[in-house]
Parts: sequence; structure tokens; C-alpha cells
Amino acid sequence: MKHGKKVNHLGRKTAHRKSMLANMASSLIEHKLINTTLAKAKALRQFVEPLITKSKVDSTQNRRLVFSALRNKYAVATLFRDVAPKVGDRPGGYTRVIKMGNRLGDNAAMALIELVDFNEVYNIKKSEAKKTTRRSRSRKKNIPAETAVSETDNLSDASELVDDNIAPMTLDEETEKVTQEAVEQNPKETKDDQATESENKEDA
Repeated sequence: MKHGKKVNHLGRKTAHRKSMLANMASSLIEHKLINTTLAKAKALRQFVEPLITKSKVDSTQNRRLVFSALRNKYAVATLFRDVAPKVGDRPGGYTRVIKMGNRLGDNAAMALIELVDFNEVYNIKKSEAKKTTRRSRSRKKNIPAETAVSETDNLSDASELVDDNIAPMTLDEETEKVTQEAVEQNPKETKDDQATESENKEDA
């Protein structure tokens, strides 16, 4: 019967188990994510979360308590410097255990344990845009169409005004206007053309 057996001994003596959990906690604090067996991940969660709670208050006493458990000054510094500010608003539940199937060799249940606030996949910041209803979206879509229609109406009205003010031109007037524009643009070419025409007439 499993009465009063709160601690999973993990098949190890006390000294070995504490050393293993301290090393795993240091690796988790350094890398923010580690792979291990499911039993070790659950034991590590119970071991490391009280230490993260202590790191929220940066005092000499708390640093000494955390160091006595981790036995690694670099992990303690990382915990108080990097991890604590990020988990300051979270009231517990700093780690996440994800089952990863069974291991091929001995069919042991594997798991992934990570710090929740350092996961970039789950913690993508949602866009701050407010949700809008279909009615408001349809209004937004219709606004540009209405403005486009009004602009086209204005253009058509302007073209009608221009057409009304200008009198229709005859064919002779149009040809004279085109020739005058050509002379103004290329006067040299027109003079050369006139000289060649006069020479042709004299030869004839």
C-alpha cells in the first residue's frame, strides 16, 4: 500500500537523489527546458518550484537557502537575475511537464519539463486590435466603395462641364491645329520638308 509515501525515491538513496535533482534544477534554470523521464520530471517540479518562489524576494537569506539546494552559484545568479523578474507576477505553476512517449530501450515514459514563461510558442503576444463584429467590418468595407463612387461621380461631372464649355471642332480645324502643334514642336523638320517640296515642284 502507498500510504504516506509522498516522496518518490527514484530508486536512489537520499544523497544521490538530492544531488541528481540539484543538477537537473541547475540545468533547467540554465537551459529553460530539459528532457528526462516522467517520474524525474514530476520530482523535479516539486523540487524547483519552491526555489523559484524564494527567488522572487532577492535577499541574502533567500540566496543562501537556494544555494544550499542547488549547490551551484551560477545557477543561483541566473535564477535571481533572469528567471525571477519574468515569473514575478505568476502565483505558482512555473514549470510545465509534457509527455513525450516511451523510450525505445527500456520503454520508460519520457517527458519534457520547461519554464512556462520562457516558452516562445505558447507565449506569443496576441495583437492588441479589438475584436469587431460583422456589422462594423461590413461598414469598413463599404466606406472605401462609397468614397470611390463619389470620386467617380465628381470626375464624370467635371468631364461633363468641360465638354459643355468646349464647342465641337470641324475636321479642317482639327488638322490645322495638329499641324501647328507639330511646327511648334519641330520647326527645323517642317522647314526642311517645305524646302524639299519646293525643289520637287521646280524639277517637275
